[in-house]
Amino acid sequence: MTLTIWHNPRCTKSRQTLALLETHGHAPQVRRYLDDPPSEADLRAAATALGVGPMNMMRAKEPEFKTAGLTKDSPDDALFAAMARFPKLIERPIVFVGDKAAIGRPPEAVLALL
Repeated sequence: MTLTIWHNPRCTKSRQTLALLETHGHAPQVRRYLDDPPSEADLRAAATALGVGPMNMMRAKEPEFKTAGLTKDSPDDALFAAMARFPKLIERPIVFVGDKAAIGRPPEAVLALL
């Protein structure tokens, strides 16, 4: 089973989620998504794996959300494009196992994937 985490080491929840996975005996592949931003296709696949629309995987309180001219009613295409352009807008962390994913807020939310 391949386990991947989109990780921001400066984020407390991301660090807690990674530590939780390691505590449960997993060594996930770590993708530092701010340094290795996902493409729009990656983001669409993540939304499908999460079973949510793009607004549910965004950090709408980040300044870049307004800078990009977005609202909660923006079209999905605009939201995916903004996350690809400004990866800081992606909610973190996201853990992937196979074709499923979970956002680690709270960190324990990812345990259902294991």
